[in-house]
Amino acid sequence: MRLRALLDTHSLGLKLLGGEDELDRTVRGVMTTDLRDPSRYLSGGELVLTGLAWRREPEDSERFVRILAGAGVAGLAAGEAELGAIPDDLVQACARHRLPLFAVDEKVSFASITEHVVRQVSSERAGDLAAVVDRHRRLMTSGPAGGGPEVVLDLLGSDLDLRAWVLSPTGRQIAGSSLAGAGPELPAELGARLAGEHLAAARSGRRGPHRIALAGATYSLFPIRYEGRDLRQTLLSDWLLAVEADAGDWSEERLDLLHGVTQLIAVERDRRDAARTVRRRLAQEVLELVQTGAPPAEIAARLRVAAPVLLPGLGAAPHWQIVVARVEWEGGDVPGGPVAQSLLEEVLVDPGTFGPEPSDRIAVAHTGDEAVALVPLPAVPEDSADTATTDGLHADHLLRAIHEPLGRGLDGDGRLTIGVSASVHSAEGLRGALEEARHARRVAAARPGRVCAAGHEELASHVLLLPFVPDDVRRAFTARLLDPLRDYDRRHRAELIPTLEAFLDCDGSWTRCATRLHLHVNTLRYRVGRIEQLTGRDLSRLEDKLDFFLALRMS
Repeated sequence: MRLRALLDTHSLGLKLLGGEDELDRTVRGVMTTDLRDPSRYLSGGELVLTGLAWRREPEDSERFVRILAGAGVAGLAAGEAELGAIPDDLVQACARHRLPLFAVDEKVSFASITEHVVRQVSSERAGDLAAVVDRHRRLMTSGPAGGGPEVVLDLLGSDLDLRAWVLSPTGRQIAGSSLAGAGPELPAELGARLAGEHLAAARSGRRGPHRIALAGATYSLFPIRYEGRDLRQTLLSDWLLAVEADAGDWSEERLDLLHGVTQLIAVERDRRDAARTVRRRLAQEVLELVQTGAPPAEIAARLRVAAPVLLPGLGAAPHWQIVVARVEWEGGDVPGGPVAQSLLEEVLVDPGTFGPEPSDRIAVAHTGDEAVALVPLPAVPEDSADTATTDGLHADHLLRAIHEPLGRGLDGDGRLTIGVSASVHSAEGLRGALEEARHARRVAAARPGRVCAAGHEELASHVLLLPFVPDDVRRAFTARLLDPLRDYDRRHRAELIPTLEAFLDCDGSWTRCATRLHLHVNTLRYRVGRIEQLTGRDLSRLEDKLDFFLALRMS
């Protein structure tokens, strides 16, 4: 707003005492002060309100006005409540430094002036930003992207003083804005919490923005999604916009502006989805070759084509991992394959990485209700001191990153199961890696929970047999062994189940188990004796230990 507009607002009761030629100055903010030197708190463009408590002698006016002029303030408004008429020495000092001076009637509070200026400035900023957003939207829908979501988020930070982030469905940061003195990074744990809250709110049918208080701050969560499609088709791969502010206090104009921002980000999301077409086609071709038993030489040739696309700039052929995922919704009316494909393209990225680029190195195909990801792992050069390849993806690490947020999104009627293969370094190993990942996914499917994952390392154990045991047999076996212990724990709070788990985990060592549980060995022996008495089993026998172990894994 301009200084001139203050005089046009009669309710403010301002009287111009000098500086008529400077009334077209722009007011960017307002500050009330009675400090003798307020320069450290000024950034330029402010309307300064003062009660003149800093003035003890006429010379103080020259010193005070010189400081304000040097800081680049827009104008000075002095209250008449303290001294009555504004001192001539202040009027003359403002004239010398060409600083507009207003007198504030004693009946008008500084709070009224502050509220008016803040409201006007915020409205104009929002209008300016809306115009910028509209211009970016037109550019992005008609031509190449103009910098991606980072550009518009930076505008939110600079023009509306809002910190905002674009997050994946697991809470990984894709883009972020920053304010002065504060970086754009959002802690990974907080991002996962926000994503989980967003997914839960979306599944409940509540319209956005969703507001939540976490870590001492309030966040408003805006969905960025495809319109006109079943929510279950896109929910697990949709981005969201998290803003550190309470949108419940916002005007309709500001809410419309933020919805415009989400539409702008959705355009960029669509563009990046379209860029995945080549990688999806490569993955589909490799998958079909592997499944039909094509010669290794033909598969290797296709991999040589895929490697430069997925790992640009790397001359050496990479190692590969296979990840298989299945999303199942109750009722079966939503195809699981495309949903799992979009989901893997979002979650198979290190949650510690920043930005969208890492997802450009993953190719995902789908067949039926299953999605298959081809993940390249750069090989270590032969002359490197470290001859090992990168460790690649681990099922347990992946599960920790996605379990909470995606579990909230699937809660009620959905399930996600994932299997991860070991890495292979040649086309000959891909068929085995695919079967390995599929077997691992079946192991994951045998476990309880909305989100489960298993890796290749589990396939070398007896746990591999569990998915192929009929459900009713597993339930009866588990109930026969563990129900007596659960009932006893419920009645006596004896903690027999935790004791059994710890005893097996310590390989039957009395000393290590007692130390872990902070028990005397005699107390541990009493509990184990009670377990044997209630179940009729002998924990000194290998067969009974194995039965208990399997029952605990299946429960």
